[in-house]
Amino acid sequence: MSFESQQQRVPAFVAGSPRSVAVVGAGMVGLSTAWFLQEAGVHVTVYERQHVGAGASWGNAGWLTPGLTAPLPEPAVLRYGLRAVLSPRSPVYLPLRADPGLLRFISSFVAHSTARRWRRGMAAYVPLNERALEAFDVLAAGGVTAPTSRPDTFLACFARKRDAWGLLAELHQIREAGQDVRFHAVEGWRTRALEPALTDRVGAAIRIYGQRYLDPPQFVRALADAVRARGGDIVEGADVTELRPRPDGVLLGHGAGDKRQHDAVVVATGALLGQLAARFGVRRPVQAGRGYSFSVPAEQLPAGPLYFAKQRVACTPLGGRLRVAGMMEFRRPDDPLDPRRVTAIVDAVRPFLAGVNLDDRLEEWVGSRPCTPDGLPLVGVTACPRVFVAGGHGMWGITLGPITGQLMAQAVLKGEAPRDLAPFDPLR
Repeated sequence: MSFESQQQRVPAFVAGSPRSVAVVGAGMVGLSTAWFLQEAGVHVTVYERQHVGAGASWGNAGWLTPGLTAPLPEPAVLRYGLRAVLSPRSPVYLPLRADPGLLRFISSFVAHSTARRWRRGMAAYVPLNERALEAFDVLAAGGVTAPTSRPDTFLACFARKRDAWGLLAELHQIREAGQDVRFHAVEGWRTRALEPALTDRVGAAIRIYGQRYLDPPQFVRALADAVRARGGDIVEGADVTELRPRPDGVLLGHGAGDKRQHDAVVVATGALLGQLAARFGVRRPVQAGRGYSFSVPAEQLPAGPLYFAKQRVACTPLGGRLRVAGMMEFRRPDDPLDPRRVTAIVDAVRPFLAGVNLDDRLEEWVGSRPCTPDGLPLVGVTACPRVFVAGGHGMWGITLGPITGQLMAQAVLKGEAPRDLAPFDPLR
């Protein structure tokens, strides 16, 4: 029986009634949702098809940067020519292949890359950005042991002063949209005085204040440990393939015919969101925007994160090594790692880093950021009042994961989305 034929006889639960909630996906967003549901006394079961933090939550740069969080479709996208995006060395790479779904996504993404739509999307992000770091503090106060770091320096670096103009303009626009972000331009010689890990090829920088960073695998594991310590279940290796609404709950099926019923389900499966959510009225596509990372040794680790904006590469000191992450590659989530992309990252940052052995790479990784064509996540209730989705954050799933989980828990408990989630309606 289709969902549409069942819809009229599946009642929404009243506020406060769900006692058993399933969360599908054990990344930052899913685990944060589980943790905040537990705050209200809900028993949570998290289902993960691989292992905790296996997706985009594992290998990203670990930045907590609400001051930079903005819609990915922007007017600058239109300045990339077709020749550029078809090159494996380009910061944004679109492999040429016959994929009608990807072509529709790209067409819609480009259509949203206008100044007017960017301003509208930015206004939607501001309320979440304002509370993003506070949500991490709530997790810390509640027993999540992994720390977040507050660096003295957070530098966006450029070869020439004029190369910084684009990011300066974007930061001013983010501020004009209502986001609190503090920054100032720095001359090249002063940049190198602030950060000895930079070479004299860095001719200008922007110093950004009030941001943080974390170690993604460490933090996600600590969050999972906290969920377990509160009595939650995390079932790894459970590929959920079926969600079937019933009058008194949702029947969830995974593995070799295993089924279990829950009062409600939150789908937080990143780039695979559509596989479970589409039949519940979620039509907006979620495309894998794949990013790469690896770690390298350094004679002296940078004091804080470094961003090479023109090259779209982020560097973060983590665990005694430097994590180097970047690129945006529109491919299928399970496609293999493309070594040309790793080489492109290395070549892009080699001129700017001193005392860093970019040839001694460990943990080469590719992961799929879940991107939507309008640059806004899908967070809220679906056409079924017992099935919710939380995903499509693009590059901002780590930064916005906890605040998304906090608001998502309110939506599940109350049966309606908080006002701040209205622009992210998954049925839009």
